Amino acid sequence: MFGARCLLRALRSCSSAPCPRHKPSARVSVRDALRAQNTNGERVKVQGWIRSVRSQKEVLFLHVNDGSSLESLQVVADSNLDTGELAFGSSVEVQGQLVKSPSKRQNVELKAEKIEVVGNCDPKEFPFKYKERPPLEYLRQFPHLRCRTNVLGSILRVRSEATDAIHSFFKDSGFVHIHTPIITSNDCEGAGELFQVEPSSKMKVPEESFFNVPAFLTVSGQLHLEVMSGAFTQVFTFGPTFRAENSQSRRHLAEFYMVEAEISFVESLQDLMQVMEGLFKSATMMVLSNCPEDVELCHKFIAPGQKIRTYTKKQLFNVAAVDLLVPGVGELFGGSLREERYHFLEQRLARSGLTEAYQWYLDLRRFGSVPHGGFGMGFERYLQCILGIDNIKDVIPFPRFTRSCLL
Repeated sequence: MFGARCLLRALRSCSSAPCPRHKPSARVSVRDALRAQNTNGERVKVQGWIRSVRSQKEVLFLHVNDGSSLESLQVVADSNLDTGELAFGSSVEVQGQLVKSPSKRQNVELKAEKIEVVGNCDPKEFPFKYKERPPLEYLRQFPHLRCRTNVLGSILRVRSEATDAIHSFFKDSGFVHIHTPIITSNDCEGAGELFQVEPSSKMKVPEESFFNVPAFLTVSGQLHLEVMSGAFTQVFTFGPTFRAENSQSRRHLAEFYMVEAEISFVESLQDLMQVMEGLFKSATMMVLSNCPEDVELCHKFIAPGQKIRTYTKKQLFNVAAVDLLVPGVGELFGGSLREERYHFLEQRLARSGLTEAYQWYLDLRRFGSVPHGGFGMGFERYLQCILGIDNIKDVIPFPRFTRSCLL
């Protein structure tokens, strides 16, 4: 195995890229091109998809987008570069000079010297049309193509930014990221709405299961985080969870993402609530700062007049729990202080006949237990909240729900 210093030296010295004989056009994203300060004719290469085509007698105008921003880059070219294959939805590679635009609508434009069509697209057969703004319900019929629309592009960029913001909040707050398992033998929520995991091929001995115990797709990482909170004072996980609910409502999915945290040496709900509120505010501020155009698009065309919704806090003191409720979305956060009293838990498990199955959970209280608590936040519901999206199926790339598992 490499030592740390040897590994660093190896990484610095190795390269798979040969030295070019001549300097090629620099590849830039649409986002970086639009933000470019130096527009003195630098030669660049932009790759993306055509959002509009306008051909005049001597001049050709294209708008090209690569998903890096809501705004597209205007490409100006001689009309002789139009091969007849340039159409809405086609993928292209454009090389040329990045120059200051005379138009007030954009700061820069790409003066094309070469346009190559990488993939053709027949706009007559393509399900989305130029300048049309189909409803989100219609877009759900095309999970393989809907990401090419402006609205889904904005939602998914916000989703990506929110993911980064959540990780940044926990890192800056000193939390350790734990990868909790997707396959588990625990029913954390006790609701019984679980997906059982079995191999697709029948085992040679039908009486034996693959794991020797019933295994399920996780509904929560809480119990595994409680294990880790015995060694780390602050831990979190962010990953997919599954619920076999027979529901097609606008608030439920069979597969969704949860942000969950567990904190040791916590003795009051107020401590938990401060972290929950800090996470919400920090993530939202970062999204609004880095994706203002995408958020504005959602508020303008999906939820006109939408503002970041205020929320109410509901404390359930009899069970030392707290829910954060959002109008129109429902429960966004749920948190509680955990029961750390060994004898109390032992009696409860004995009455339920679960002592053997959860002996490991009792062990956590036997060996160096501390007061602790945690919470979970539904990530898709968070996106609904800040964007004003009515249906949860529209804030996840590939929604899974009852009688629907497309792709």
